[in-house]
Amino acid sequence: MVVAVVYPRIRIRLVALPSLLFSFRAGKLIPVSAFRHNSSRSFNGPSAISTSRRDHSVDPRVARANYDITQLSRQGKMADARRLFDETPHKDVISWTSMISGYVRCGMLHEARALFERSDSEKNVVTWTALLSGYIRSRHIREAEELFGRMPEKNVVSWNTMISGYAENGLVDEAYELFHRMPERNIVSWNTIVTALAQSGRIDEAYWLFERIPQRDVISWTSMVTGLSQNGRVDEARAVFDRMPERNVVSWNAMVSGYAQNSRLEEALDLFVKMPGRDIVSWNMMITGFIQNRDLKRARELFNNMNEKNVITWTTMITGYVEDEQNEVALKMFVEMLMDGVKPNQGTFVNVLAAVSNLAAFLEGQQIHQIVSKTIFQFDPFVSSAIMNMYSKCGEIGTARKVFDLSDQKDLVSWNGMIAAYAHHGNGQEAISLFREMHQNGFKPNDVTYVGLLSACSHSGLFDEGINIFKSIMKDPSIEVREDHYACLVDLCGRAGRLREAASFIKGLKIGPSATCVWGALLGGSNIHGDMQIGNLAAKKLMEAEPNNAGSYMLLSNIYASAGRWKEAAKIRLKMKGKGLKKQPGCSWIEVGNRVHVFVVRDKSHIDSERIYTLLHDLHDKMKRAGYVPATNHSLIEDVDGNFGIGLWMSEKEEEEVSEQDKPQLWNRGDVKFRVINLYQSLSWGHHYCHHRNHRRRCNAHYNSYFDHKMCLEDQIAVSLCNRAINQ
Repeated sequence: MVVAVVYPRIRIRLVALPSLLFSFRAGKLIPVSAFRHNSSRSFNGPSAISTSRRDHSVDPRVARANYDITQLSRQGKMADARRLFDETPHKDVISWTSMISGYVRCGMLHEARALFERSDSEKNVVTWTALLSGYIRSRHIREAEELFGRMPEKNVVSWNTMISGYAENGLVDEAYELFHRMPERNIVSWNTIVTALAQSGRIDEAYWLFERIPQRDVISWTSMVTGLSQNGRVDEARAVFDRMPERNVVSWNAMVSGYAQNSRLEEALDLFVKMPGRDIVSWNMMITGFIQNRDLKRARELFNNMNEKNVITWTTMITGYVEDEQNEVALKMFVEMLMDGVKPNQGTFVNVLAAVSNLAAFLEGQQIHQIVSKTIFQFDPFVSSAIMNMYSKCGEIGTARKVFDLSDQKDLVSWNGMIAAYAHHGNGQEAISLFREMHQNGFKPNDVTYVGLLSACSHSGLFDEGINIFKSIMKDPSIEVREDHYACLVDLCGRAGRLREAASFIKGLKIGPSATCVWGALLGGSNIHGDMQIGNLAAKKLMEAEPNNAGSYMLLSNIYASAGRWKEAAKIRLKMKGKGLKKQPGCSWIEVGNRVHVFVVRDKSHIDSERIYTLLHDLHDKMKRAGYVPATNHSLIEDVDGNFGIGLWMSEKEEEEVSEQDKPQLWNRGDVKFRVINLYQSLSWGHHYCHHRNHRRRCNAHYNSYFDHKMCLEDQIAVSLCNRAINQ
């Protein structure tokens, strides 16, 4: 009996599904049943249960043909297997079962059913159960139910298979009912229903049945430990673990995982150390536990101490570094993994592409895309979506669309990913057009689709279209409206200057302070339009929910500063300092000619800073001569030491009062310097460059348009504005 453990969440698979493999011994083909976990549902049919019986081929030539049919089907050579089957003159029931089982194994249910229903076919309980298991594996539960009801005879494997099918499809009540109707049960039957009840949260019923199992095996005990742990009753799980008459490595892993999943890492580590024998799953679970509890240091220590690592080990560490925003380390881990000869899987590619997206590392992303294109994962919808997202974050929206168009297996995740990419770039019309195309292709949108669509409308100024989309969401009973949808609507109204409507909408919904994304959207809109009254309300709610979020204080102080209310702005800054809060300084970095240039607010450490400022002054003079009139709003910026000062934008009168000596400070913003060095170096060398920012800067559009216009005059310059923040 085999126990399969699914990592990283421990799930004990216990039920009997017929593998319907055949072993060739002394000229006889003997059917062998393998055990696996599953569950059940009610039906009307005969309740006879057959005793175990072994069929064998009398004719050695037929036995040999049956063996060859089985081997060919295992290799996926179904055409050759069928040719041999058709050429066998005196087929017996094993011949038919071997051929039908081969079709089932290869997922060819239509061919299996056609052969099964032939008038000359020979069938026994193993043949029926083989087709039944095929429907279960393909999640065709109703077809399996109909077939099970027609079975002339059933053995315990047939009943267990049907119970498993119900449980795997979430039909635990039906599984429980069928379990009670079984004329005879074995240990697999008991383990199956106990596991199904525990995994569905009905842990008390599972425990009640567990105590009534006539003869428990190690799987019974382990499944109960796992079930109790998954339902947060880890102390009871430990009590069951201590009562176990015998334990295997899976039992120890289940208990260690239970402690780790419930954030009791010290007890997990103590038990891990005491294990009489560890396998690679034991190490992987312990590393996962540390990562889930944000203890990367100890996870890395365990990782370094492992003698053997598999793809799950590497992927878990890469995922941990991505979640901790250590994207460079995640990329290095991926390179080490390849050098170690470990082949990436779906999870590896998805996570390392997420790291590339966060860094907007275009060249590295291209290289990983090339690696993916040489594997079977190039057709995986999740990996394809990650590739699209990577190109989008690197500013290559056209390439992202090409990846989408070339995908042969588009699913809802792919469509949502492309819509989100258009939203990220503010291409609202393209997002709406793709949404309509998605409808035409028969895909039904979900809540994620609408978040991307509303965000695209918000970033593109498509107010009316966004309102109509939100109305359609409210009318669709299949969509559960979440805070994200409300936040997108508030952001849409805020950008359109409809702050009063947005505030009234929030009031009507009776949204509390915990809905931080909604209040954050309202505060962002208030900052854009300088509405102190609504900004105060939103900031108050945000500070109640997140008292240590420096961003809320900064936005409110900017609202006061924009209105010239410096005393109130100063009070907010003092309150921040009193709490020890600091907002991450504004930072931009660009990649030019395989070199990365980083700029922080008020930082002069760049080797070409003198030439950059010279070019800035020259550009400033040209802009003034061209008729540029600066905006009159103020903003507060924070330097690398956490000190605050008035931002770049000021009135002409205030600008005249600033001495020439102090003017370089006004140009010391990272988002201005990046454009200057891009202009300086790109025009000189003709390099492709990419610009990135760590957070959104609401700069004066005149500066942006002037620089962009200048750059567009040069054919060799490819402009890629990347990592656009959600609130842009």
